[in-house]
Amino acid sequence: MRRYDRRDLGLLLLRLGTGGVLAAHGTQKLFGWFGGHGIEGTGQFMESVGYTPGRTSATAAGLAETGGGALLALGLATPAAGAAAAGAMAGAAAVHTPNGFFNQGGGYEYAATLGLTAAGLAVTGPGRLSLDHALGHAVNRGWMIPAAFAATAAGTALVVGARARRLRKAKEGEQDALFEEEFME
Repeated sequence: MRRYDRRDLGLLLLRLGTGGVLAAHGTQKLFGWFGGHGIEGTGQFMESVGYTPGRTSATAAGLAETGGGALLALGLATPAAGAAAAGAMAGAAAVHTPNGFFNQGGGYEYAATLGLTAAGLAVTGPGRLSLDHALGHAVNRGWMIPAAFAATAAGTALVVGARARRLRKAKEGEQDALFEEEFME
């Protein structure tokens, strides 16, 4: 294989793997597939972690993951697909950040890995083994990369910021226990 053929094959593998995982993860939210909880269950979870309204948040996250993942796997509209998936993963990482980095402790490692890979693919492009290439890159122009990331960053900052404000406000009304439970017995 020539050097550029290896690069294209590598990008295809990254797109299929990352896009497939993202799409499957999103369909858990949207349809309850693969052991997921669907819109209702995911919406309730979203509410419990501060993303309100929960059903709308679940729908947005599910669409960004399913749509972004499917488009990444196909190599179609790669800047928008990668940016959307990265934005969804930034929102997921915000939920897991208090648990530290590593996934085994509930941390943000998994979300960060998927988000960074999706973002990297958006910037790098899909390679020649893609629908973008087959369609003459009609929806994969250079100017689309900063536009997609700017729109996604703005939306993600608004949503994650609103969540953080809600969580801070809810915590303001709480009072820490004066004594540990074990001493109360």
